[in-house]
Amino acid sequence: MTGPDLDSLRLLVLVDDLGSIGQAAAALGIAQPSASKRLSTLERQLGLSLVDRTRRGSALTPDGRVIAGWAHRVLAEVDGLRTGAEALRTQRGARLRVAASMTLAEHFVPAWIGEVKRTEPDTDVGLEVGNSEQVAALVAGGRVDLGFVESPGPWPGLATRRVAVDRLVVVVPAGHAWARRRRPLTAAELAATPLVVREPGSGTRETVEAALRRAGAGPVKPLLELGSASAVRNAVIAGAGPAVISDLDVVREVAGRRLVPVAVDGVDLGRVLRAVWPAGRRLAGPAAELLTLAVKSGPG
Repeated sequence: MTGPDLDSLRLLVLVDDLGSIGQAAAALGIAQPSASKRLSTLERQLGLSLVDRTRRGSALTPDGRVIAGWAHRVLAEVDGLRTGAEALRTQRGARLRVAASMTLAEHFVPAWIGEVKRTEPDTDVGLEVGNSEQVAALVAGGRVDLGFVESPGPWPGLATRRVAVDRLVVVVPAGHAWARRRRPLTAAELAATPLVVREPGSGTRETVEAALRRAGAGPVKPLLELGSASAVRNAVIAGAGPAVISDLDVVREVAGRRLVPVAVDGVDLGRVLRAVWPAGRRLAGPAAELLTLAVKSGPG
C-alpha cells in the first residue's frame, strides 16, 4: 500500500478543523475539486471512508475523525523534525544557543523551539545534542545559554528547573524468557543481569544506576554500551539482551509486540527532566521564553 502524502493528511486535518472541504481547500490555496480528488485518493490508499459528502456539506466519518487525530500527531512530528533540523544547522551565530540530551532532543525540544519561533520568528536558535554530562559541560562553559538534561545530577554550579517527567522501562524481545514472566523482576535480579546500556554520562544510564543504588542492589552490569536510544532499542530487538530505556523510545515497538515491557518490584524508574543554566545568572530574552514554554508545555 502506498503511504499517504503529508499534503493529503494536512487537508484531512483542515476538513476536521474547519468543517468543510471548501474551506479546507481555500486554507491550502487549492481548488475544491482538487481537494476532493486528494481525499478520494487518500480513502483508496487507506481502504477507509473518511468523508461523508452530502448536499449540505461534508463531515468526517468516525473513521475519518480517528485518522485525522493520528494525522495531527504525524504532522506535529514532521514540524518538530523541520524545526530541529533548522536548529541543528544554525548552531553557530544563533541568538539563542541550546543544548539537549538525547531523549529531550528527540521528543520535546523541537516543539518548544518551534513555539519560540512562532512567537518570535526573527529569533535564530541553535541546538547541540549530546548526553546529559556533555550538555551540562556546554552550559557550565558558557557555550550555550540553556540546557536540558535527563540525568538526576547533582549539577554543581548550575541552576535547575523541572520541565517534564519520564519513566524508564525494562524491555526484552517477545521470545525472551522474561516476556513470559508472571511475577515482576526484583532489584537484585535486574542488577545481576547483563544489560544493553547507554554510555557513561548518559542520563538514562545514570538514572538506572541511581535507582538500583536506592533499591540496595549492585551497579549495572553492562553487556553492551551504545551511544543512542535507537541503537539500544535495535540491539534488544535483535536479541542482544534486555535493556532499561525511556518508554517514549519504545512506544511503537511495544504496541507492535516487537518489544515486551517487564515489571520490576522495588525499583523506581521514574525521572525528572530538567532545564539547566549557570547558577546566579538570571535568564532573559529568548532563553527565558524557552524555559517558560518548556515548563508550561512539558508533560507531567
